Amino acid sequence: MTCLDLASILRDSRASRASTKDAYRASAAAQGDGEGPGLRRIRLSFTGEVQGVGFRWTARIVAERVGCSGWVRNECDGSVSMELQGTNDQISAWFGGFAGVYARRPLDYRIALKEDIEPVRDERGFAVSF
Repeated sequence: MTCLDLASILRDSRASRASTKDAYRASAAAQGDGEGPGLRRIRLSFTGEVQGVGFRWTARIVAERVGCSGWVRNECDGSVSMELQGTNDQISAWFGGFAGVYARRPLDYRIALKEDIEPVRDERGFAVSF
């Protein structure tokens, strides 16, 4: 990777971060305290190239940027499990932000499971579990 590539990635990341923050602010204003009817939680399982590539840490960074809560962890079978909570707009922004981070170095991963589950009341933050 050249310095020019790194500068371009950082510039794109800053632009993406600004747009996801704007989306989060608009969503948060529309949803009030984050415990309104628009709050949802999804359970995900990712397979493929998901361990040893910064997947969990990237998931956390993007979740914090868009205002989602939840957790992510590696599983013994080589997959990664995650629960992501936020409004529909925040969850959508997470998927867009996550894809944007890996746009220049695509990962070969699949979403093996995606299901809606009951939101966790008063949850704050996003944790990386070991």
